[in-house]
Amino acid sequence: MADERLTFKEMCAAFDVTPRTLRYYEYIELLEPDREGRARFYGPRERARMKLILRGRKFGFQLEDIRQWLLIYENEGTEAQMAAWIKLADSQLQELAEQRSQLEDAITELRDLRDSVAGELGQG
Repeated sequence: MADERLTFKEMCAAFDVTPRTLRYYEYIELLEPDREGRARFYGPRERARMKLILRGRKFGFQLEDIRQWLLIYENEGTEAQMAAWIKLADSQLQELAEQRSQLEDAITELRDLRDSVAGELGQG
């Protein structure tokens, strides 16, 4: 499969994304498939980029950050991209830690309120 190209439909199935998502990633220039007439074909480069995009989304990165990070590879090479990745990862780790703290606070507050109301009803 390394040298095979995927069609639009195959790409959607391979990465479990909707056609709308795939078209949007093309629109914002995250992906640039080969075009033959109206057909689109996705080679190894686009599949690798898609893996990185989906991994970045899983970690909560904004699409624009992902796009800029992918551009670094094209313009400056692997080492610059890896250095940028470390900075992005550090920033995102800090953001996720803050979100976790906020969630823990919300869970504690909700649990306390629930227990208080249940206590008033004698359902402890």
